[in-house]
Amino acid sequence: MPLRLAVLLLLAMANAGCTDDHHDERLRAAGQNPSLDALLKVASVEAGEAKFSQCRACHTIIQDALDKEGPNLFGAYGQPIGRHRPSYPYTAALKATQGRWDAPTLDAWMAHPQKLVPGTKMQIEGVHDALDRADIIAFLRSKA
Repeated sequence: MPLRLAVLLLLAMANAGCTDDHHDERLRAAGQNPSLDALLKVASVEAGEAKFSQCRACHTIIQDALDKEGPNLFGAYGQPIGRHRPSYPYTAALKATQGRWDAPTLDAWMAHPQKLVPGTKMQIEGVHDALDRADIIAFLRSKA
């Protein structure tokens, strides 16, 4: 095997190891049919940051960054729903929703936005894996 190919192969294997978030091990540690609280105890901010990449198409999460298709989510955790970014044109449905962006609300939102807030313009299908949602919540909470 040529040296260049061997080096590239070793780098690829090393990078693959860096992206392992131990999802299955963490899920087992959360217990059988884990609650959101149990999942949050094993959630990873780093894994959440990587999983947030699917959200970056529409959202930023950098302090003072501009909104995109969706609002900048920096500091959104714990804030009132539909009011975090005053200049962002939230839908009437989102503005009418009571509550704050806490862990249970974010979990429900990420699982199925249209079910939580019928009439929202957020059209994603949802994040189906509960631990993935908990990881993203941990990341969002780290940016509060």
